[in-house]
Amino acid sequence: MKQITIRGISPEIKKIVENEAKRKGISLNKAFISLLERTTGVKGKVNRRKTLYHDLDHLAGVWTKEEASMFKKNLEIQRKIDESLWKKRE
Repeated sequence: MKQITIRGISPEIKKIVENEAKRKGISLNKAFISLLERTTGVKGKVNRRKTLYHDLDHLAGVWTKEEASMFKKNLEIQRKIDESLWKKRE
């Protein structure tokens, strides 16, 4: 189900949802879903850690195996230590 409209929400419920949204730094919609999941027991474990950033989420899982392999290979090259740069000069 993508959408549902709920009418006649009491001021008390509205305030609870607003407080949840403010506390977690999320939208009213997400706060309402979070509260609903928690109170109904649908979501087994409540995530207590706040996610700080979402700016790269759109990249998660979009690389092919070849791209991921190339990225890993390039990281390994960058992580090699050039000992000549670290040796003490006399």
